[in-house]
Amino acid sequence: MPVPDAVEPEPVTGHERPHLQRLYHERLGVPLRWWVQGTMLIATFWLAFVVSMPAAWAWTATGVLLAIMVLLFWGYGSPRIEVADGWLRVGRARISGEYLGGAEPLDPEATRRVAGREADARAYLLLRPYLKRAVRVGISDPRDPAPYWLVSTRDPEHLAAAIRVISAGPTPG
Repeated sequence: MPVPDAVEPEPVTGHERPHLQRLYHERLGVPLRWWVQGTMLIATFWLAFVVSMPAAWAWTATGVLLAIMVLLFWGYGSPRIEVADGWLRVGRARISGEYLGGAEPLDPEATRRVAGREADARAYLLLRPYLKRAVRVGISDPRDPAPYWLVSTRDPEHLAAAIRVISAGPTPG
């Protein structure tokens, strides 16, 4: 039986990163209600400024506060979770799938328990208060001091399933 010709990968240019197999991707952006409440707070400051100082100063101060709010919310909500190319990337951290011991999706109560009284101080955490569910990812690398990663997510079942695809071990218990 003839063997098909190998397909040569296209060259990568600029900042593109080829994804052989992207199983999961999520950005932990802040919820809409934070933006609405922040905007209402800025409007309250504008009202206080406009009655107490010249209009140009009030608008300038309000603009500065608005820019600060946008930068803070954007920065706080910027971490990404990605399972691709045999790697788990969570925020700035990454680990190869060969060192993952499995993944367990957690409901809000289990997340609170694992992040609270059952927490291990050595664990790697990426938690957001507006995301009540998480995934606990076991780490099987003996050189890694973290016994597990606890990662907030909007879709713990799909994240855990994607991690199981690239991991070498069973679900942590």
